[in-house]
Amino acid sequence: MEDLGFATSGSMSRLIVFDLDGTLVDSRRDLAESANLLLRELGCDALPEDDIGRMVGEGAATLVARVFEASRCAPPPHALARFLAIYNGRLLKFTRAYPGVHEALTALGARARLAVLTNKPLHATREILAALDLARYFPSACVLGGDGPFPRKPDPAGLRHLISEAGATPSATTMVGDSVIDYRTARAAGTHLCLVRYGFGFEGFPVGDLSSDDRVVDQADQLGAVL
Repeated sequence: MEDLGFATSGSMSRLIVFDLDGTLVDSRRDLAESANLLLRELGCDALPEDDIGRMVGEGAATLVARVFEASRCAPPPHALARFLAIYNGRLLKFTRAYPGVHEALTALGARARLAVLTNKPLHATREILAALDLARYFPSACVLGGDGPFPRKPDPAGLRHLISEAGATPSATTMVGDSVIDYRTARAAGTHLCLVRYGFGFEGFPVGDLSSDDRVVDQADQLGAVL
């Protein structure tokens, strides 16, 4: 079995798994502008940035399908490939780590193993993490993208794999994310959940579904204390 690169020294058995978009990084503007560039290329109406932000979370193919539906346009066969080409050319034009993310990861990395589970393609994920100096918190193989060997979230297979390879248990694992997709992933895997209210996927979240054990933070710099 592949070595995920988790630290093995000491008795550290806690695992904290982060979503990427809307949790570690604010990528909404780059995603929205890429989608709107695609729509305009094809003669379709552009959409508000906030609307596109609410469509993010289940992978590029789902995002593309949603923006075309919202624009009342029929997507051509090459729509997904063209979106990825546009977006990959501007991954980091506006995308930045949320304030407090570096400090939180530094604090959490001292007492838990850290991983990333995202529906974003792995190459783009790695490029963003490296460019924003976030890769140092996550061993390379502890980062799983949506185009890897496991189904995309909310399927729990990727999260369960990370738990197993870390030598952790669901009860010692927390999924941190900003959307109902992350909520469903945590529930399906039987892990703890921490939702970040600052993320662009949080709007419209069914807060009534949360339990007393779930945690919610308003800013990234609260993660170190809450977790």
